[in-house]
Amino acid sequence: MSQHQIKYFLSAAFVIVFSAFCYGQNPTELLLKNYRPKSIFKIPVTSIQKAKFPVIDMHSHDNLSTKADIEEWIKTMDSAGIEKSIILTYSTGAAFDSIIAKYSDHPDRFSVWCGFDYTGYNEPGWPERAVKELIRCHKMGAKGVGELGDKGLGLFYSKPTAAWGMHIDDPRMKPLLKKCAALQMPVSVHVADPMWMYEPMDSTNDGLMKAYTWKIDLTKKGILNHQQLVETLENAVQQNPKTTFVACHLANCVYDLEIIGKMLDKYPNLYADIAARYEETATIPRQVNQFYKKHQNKLVYGTDMGRDLSMYRGTFRVLESADEHFYNEYSYHWPLYGLALDNDVLKKIYRGNALKILKQ
Repeated sequence: MSQHQIKYFLSAAFVIVFSAFCYGQNPTELLLKNYRPKSIFKIPVTSIQKAKFPVIDMHSHDNLSTKADIEEWIKTMDSAGIEKSIILTYSTGAAFDSIIAKYSDHPDRFSVWCGFDYTGYNEPGWPERAVKELIRCHKMGAKGVGELGDKGLGLFYSKPTAAWGMHIDDPRMKPLLKKCAALQMPVSVHVADPMWMYEPMDSTNDGLMKAYTWKIDLTKKGILNHQQLVETLENAVQQNPKTTFVACHLANCVYDLEIIGKMLDKYPNLYADIAARYEETATIPRQVNQFYKKHQNKLVYGTDMGRDLSMYRGTFRVLESADEHFYNEYSYHWPLYGLALDNDVLKKIYRGNALKILKQ
């Protein structure tokens, strides 16, 4: 290559780099998945290091290997102001026994819940066998049941067996839910997913970046849609008035809070956790503030987003602050706004309502 060619090449490279630096990325070429907006507004930013009041996290899970890992989690909980975490294991049998043993040194910091054993759920006598295992888990230390999960094809949040085709309101579930009432074991239930996961996966879906990953295929044979799944939950709550239910993630009705709101008003035995729905609610802060105020006696705090200190602090910022137009790592690519809940509401959502559910 001649010196002239080298100079030409270097000049062209400089122009390309300089242009990229000055003009940034061409929006016609930028992929939405790579879009990482940052707010430029010079407005107040609230740094909440610790929850304003003690917190009971009603929705967390176990994926820790050792007791040393648990000790580290407790340190994080202390830093964040988390008094107790509810461990929703989905598990029964030996798997449940191993989890409860792992947390046995800290009964004041963790409440471990079991699942239902669906093994042989299509066979005669299954409810009796499942109730027997539920009683055994309770004797081992299970304080509740959950998270039971159904995204349309049946109850599948369970170890070791899923119950495809059976929903929470199935008559076969009645003896188990009745026994939960007798044992004073609350039942945590996840039905459906956020409505964005049911909408067309195209440019009209404002939750596309999360929705595409968790999209629901309604063409599958036998699958229930969003409304039908919420109805299964309501049926179970109505048919088992002595059993306490916790609808996970606001029953995935953030798109229309009146749905879960009417259920909370109608059924004294129904509560709802707000776990992993902070971004969805922080987009409509005024409406959600009023919703939380109206239903302050029936809502409980939850996370379901890991154990990082920054995660806890992010939830506190949404609930406590009046911050505007901010983003976080779980973003749908839309800005969030603090709900600025008042102290009375915060105390109930953080801890008070959980104590009613836990009978403490």
